[in-house]
Amino acid sequence: MTEADAIRLAQAGDAAAFEHLYALHGRRVYALCLRMVREPSDAEDLMQEAFLQLFRKIGTFRGESAFSTWLHRMTVNVVLMRLRKKTLPATSLDEVTDPDDETGGPRKDIGAPDLRLSGAVDRVNLERSIEKLPPGYRTVFTLHDVQGYEHNEIAEIMGCSVGNSKSQLHKARTRLRELLQEEIRQHARDERHAAKSQTHDGD
Repeated sequence: MTEADAIRLAQAGDAAAFEHLYALHGRRVYALCLRMVREPSDAEDLMQEAFLQLFRKIGTFRGESAFSTWLHRMTVNVVLMRLRKKTLPATSLDEVTDPDDETGGPRKDIGAPDLRLSGAVDRVNLERSIEKLPPGYRTVFTLHDVQGYEHNEIAEIMGCSVGNSKSQLHKARTRLRELLQEEIRQHARDERHAAKSQTHDGD
């Protein structure tokens, strides 16, 4: 059964076709949820919720975009709704961006380390810092730098402009570098404190 066949049959209420779509896309939807909420049990719940939404709304899919893009947009919306209930308001993806963000943003990044390639960054620190990003920034960072989506795909998934996606990613990377610096400084302070404690204990 092709994906197109499964979509057509699922829209007609065929349970086996819906299970086929679940088998095709379940792992990637779960991975997206996990990257956004960090908690496996929450990610599992959100994946089920996303597919429940899919079951309810598959009749509205018109094939104007790729099915995976449509499903991922729905999943992101489900996760963001949950995040908004649990945390402070998410950064709006429709906020007015600073005029220099699209033009000046990339130039400011020249010479800065690429977080995906920097072996010096401790993975635990990176994961912890990503969790501290505002939900809107974290979502775009996850979709682009972790999941590998292009800005035009992110814009379609998130319902924002390409320029807005670029701006959000630039701000997310800037904030992430600040958070990583804070983590590194804190680690250095902890090490100095531990060394002092050992010196005192040795006296």
